[in-house]
Amino acid sequence: MKIVHAASELFPFVKTGGLADVCAALSKSLAGFGHEVSFILPAYRQILESEAFKKAKLKVVLQIELDQDFLRGEVYALSLGKRQTLYVVRRDEFFDRTYPYGNPGRDYDDNDRRYIYFCKAIVETMHLLDIKADILHCHDWQTGLAPLMLRMEEQESGISLALKTFFSIHNLAFQGLFPSRSFRFTNLPEEFNAVDGIEFYEQMSMIKGGIFFADKIMTVSPNYAKEILTPDFGCGLEGALQVREDDLIGVANGIDTEVWDPSSDDALPAFYSKGNLAGKKACRSLLLDEVHLPQTEKPVYGMICRLTEQKGLDLLLRQMNFFVKNDCRLIILGMGDQSYERALKRWVKAHPNHISVSLRLDENMSHLVEAGSDFYLMPSIFEPCGLNQMYSQRYGAVPIVSAVGGLKDTVVSILDDPEKGAGISFEPTDEGLKGALNQSLKLFDDKEAYAKAQKNGMERDFSWKKVARQYEELYSDSI
Repeated sequence: MKIVHAASELFPFVKTGGLADVCAALSKSLAGFGHEVSFILPAYRQILESEAFKKAKLKVVLQIELDQDFLRGEVYALSLGKRQTLYVVRRDEFFDRTYPYGNPGRDYDDNDRRYIYFCKAIVETMHLLDIKADILHCHDWQTGLAPLMLRMEEQESGISLALKTFFSIHNLAFQGLFPSRSFRFTNLPEEFNAVDGIEFYEQMSMIKGGIFFADKIMTVSPNYAKEILTPDFGCGLEGALQVREDDLIGVANGIDTEVWDPSSDDALPAFYSKGNLAGKKACRSLLLDEVHLPQTEKPVYGMICRLTEQKGLDLLLRQMNFFVKNDCRLIILGMGDQSYERALKRWVKAHPNHISVSLRLDENMSHLVEAGSDFYLMPSIFEPCGLNQMYSQRYGAVPIVSAVGGLKDTVVSILDDPEKGAGISFEPTDEGLKGALNQSLKLFDDKEAYAKAQKNGMERDFSWKKVARQYEELYSDSI
């Protein structure tokens, strides 16, 4: 098959979260199966400054209509390996910026124009390069209008650009909502500015475009696919999703087991495996040294995430005394809402021997946190899939997770199944997290039970090869 993916992130070029990892691993796996895979991505500053871009070749020049203006763009191509081509859409006015979506604490004011432009560029790139795809697979709100715009272009030009379109919802909380006046930049017929189009409570919703106009809608775990049909998790779009329920499919993400492999991870001071965990002790020791926390025989808890309400920061902040009272170590890596950053800094200042917070994105450090932690914390209020709970199991850090979304699909609780259990699950409440943390202390003290949970997690197959076969079958069945 000829498959085109389009997204706003792709590892290792630009990454703010799991979307980049998922897109890279899925594309690589599909190419490995023999399919011809293209990927369309905005030419952010990180890409323009990368070594890889020096080898990129200009393929086509775009003229994209936004309202009454025609804006030039350029599309460059570079090879990502056998049967994988990356196309980057360059318009420096929109994409040559330090951060993809906004400065810390504030989105860019022109994100509507930026990503409407990108959606149009996806379609125009496929048209001008004559990419007759079997599948166009778009990811998240930044590409939400592309399936509709593709069908409009096909209709107007009398051509076929893709046999079927797929749209993946990686996180329904991010919807691409803009004032109704932004609709004019789409140049779509007014009929689409309606409740059965992309209008949403007198605003324009880009994610609604993908929900209503893609042939198939994907989410990143089976449980999340069920949750978003309900008011509790549907973020106001449960009605639209219920209309498309027959075309809504949940497939749990995988992880790149080549990038995330403790037996060969160059980010670690020592390698280890499920058969020989000796190297994990060296990782633990270095991690504590790196974050300037004292060495300890008590548990080390790690957490890597955007510091947002979704990730359960309020729950965590109300349980911070647990780590101090029990002489444990808590290591947090990430950045996000300034209110959470300030609250965590206060805890670090008050308890510098127990708590460390690194307010940054750091890929190598994230590997060390996974490898050096005894437990990995994910107290999410909701979690479409999550990747870190899979990374942690592969790295022998027992996950402590809320029983929501993909966390429920990918972590077997030791309470539910003592023989196969690999983690601790809890309801996302104060009492739930408190009980889970106390349970982790008891598990850590029971060396045999803790080792069994580690082993069970490290034996799980979370590889993308297995997951990508499900996508391959879905694509094939749809055309």
